[in-house]
Parts: sequence; structure tokens; C-alpha cells
Amino acid sequence: MSEVLSGAEFKKQLREGKTKLGLFLNAHSPTVAEQLAHTGYDWLLVDTQHGPMGFQELSAMLAGISSGGAKSLVRVAGYHDRGGIQQSLDMGADGVLVPYINTAEEARQAVSCTRYPTAGTRSVYFPQRSMNKAGLLGYAGAANDNTIVALQVETADCIKNIDEIAAVKGVDLLFLGQNDLCMSMGLFEKYKFPDMYTSPELHAATDKLRAAAKKNNVILGLFLFGTSRVGEFLEKGFPFISIGNDLHHVLTQAGAYVKDVEAVSKEKGKAWTRRDTALL
Repeated sequence: MSEVLSGAEFKKQLREGKTKLGLFLNAHSPTVAEQLAHTGYDWLLVDTQHGPMGFQELSAMLAGISSGGAKSLVRVAGYHDRGGIQQSLDMGADGVLVPYINTAEEARQAVSCTRYPTAGTRSVYFPQRSMNKAGLLGYAGAANDNTIVALQVETADCIKNIDEIAAVKGVDLLFLGQNDLCMSMGLFEKYKFPDMYTSPELHAATDKLRAAAKKNNVILGLFLFGTSRVGEFLEKGFPFISIGNDLHHVLTQAGAYVKDVEAVSKEKGKAWTRRDTALL
């Protein structure tokens, strides 16, 4: 197994431009989380914003990810979700992704929840899984440096205020959510799918994000479905990229199998056709 990096080392490598690919987890399955942690992805993110997992499932999923050596993050409900941020970090998550950030003040509130005083307002409690390896002082003393704080860039207001947001102390990573950003900017109404993703408006917003991140030495990340545009965004300076999510992986692999057996059965004169579905 590869050497397990500290959060500070992980972020240092990202700032140096080293690529770190990962995956979102939306199925509330510790088994799936553990298996995917052994596939070679650098990081896995448990998506409690859109997934059905509660704290018990989250705890087991983070333990499974840890067993595979991948870095773990949790997407919480928002900057106001102090409880979710606290629980995620106490359970051993290496960081959090905070969605729907619109202003610098919201960014500051999100960062505050992840930092122990006097840098922030995170509560200290022992024992927790986060402290199992290094103890209370060993963990808490370095936590402010090691915790990965990512903010989601997914609204027109966020882009409008991105210079101020990127300058907030403690923001490590700005994570572009193209789907929601296109929605917020009205591009789904203006363009036929998927033309909004290559529109001049989204291109300009992305360039503004890139400039703000570069000025403040903030890491860039984004969510993609599949691998077709990974190279493009690596060239644009996005080293932290999600290649979809666990359920998307299941569906695409299932779709590949279905396509193969349709062809084989037809070739053998025993034609089989999959049931109608909008998913594959």
C-alpha cells in the first residue's frame, strides 16, 4: 500500500500541481466505500448532501475508506451545518466539502467550524476516531493544518464574489460544480443540452475562478461524469477531480455488460433485449 500522506502533505502536493483523482459516494454502503478505497483513487468523498446516509452509516463508511488508505472527505449540508462538520471530522474524515457558498462571510463561517480555537470554533472532545492514532494532543495540535477545507463554487453569486471568497484564510480548495452553476446562471434555459458546458458564459466564469484561485494559492477541483474531459481540466489547472460517483460507476459498468450480452445473444440467434430504462 502507498504511503499515507498527512492532510498537510496531501494539500502541499495538490498546490504543487500533483493530480489527485477521486470519486463521490452516494450509496450509503460501508462495503462499497471500503472496496472503492482499494481501487487506487487518491480520495473518496461521502456525499451526505445528496446521499441517504446518517451518522452511523457515515462512521462505518469513513472507517472503510481509511482501511484502504484513500483520503476521505464529506460533503455536508452547508456552511450552517456545524453538527455535520463536527461529526464528520470527529469520525476521522480528512476534510469537508461545503456546498452553496455565496459570500466571503459564509466561507468564513464554514472555515470556522473546521478549525480549533483560536483559529476557529470547532469543539474539542476525546476520545474520537480522529484521535485514535495520535491521541488528543497529537491530533488536535496539527488538525488545523491537516484538515482539508473545500468550498463548492456552484452559484452565480459565488462567481460574483469569488475574489473575496478565495482570499478567506483557511480555504484550501475551491470545487467547481458545473451543473448547479449552469442552472444558477440560467444556461440550462438558454442552451440545448449539453452545449451549456462549453458556453462562453461558463468559460468566463471558470476563468474568473481560476484567476482568483491562482492569486490566493488555492487548489482547484471539480466534478466530472466520466473521463472524457479530465485532460482538458488538468491543463486548466484543476488537479483535484472527481470521475463521477459510485452509482454512476455501477450504471456505466452495468450498461457495458448489457450492451455486450445484447450483441452476443443476437449473434447466437437467442436475441435478448434489456428492459426499457432511462438510466442506461
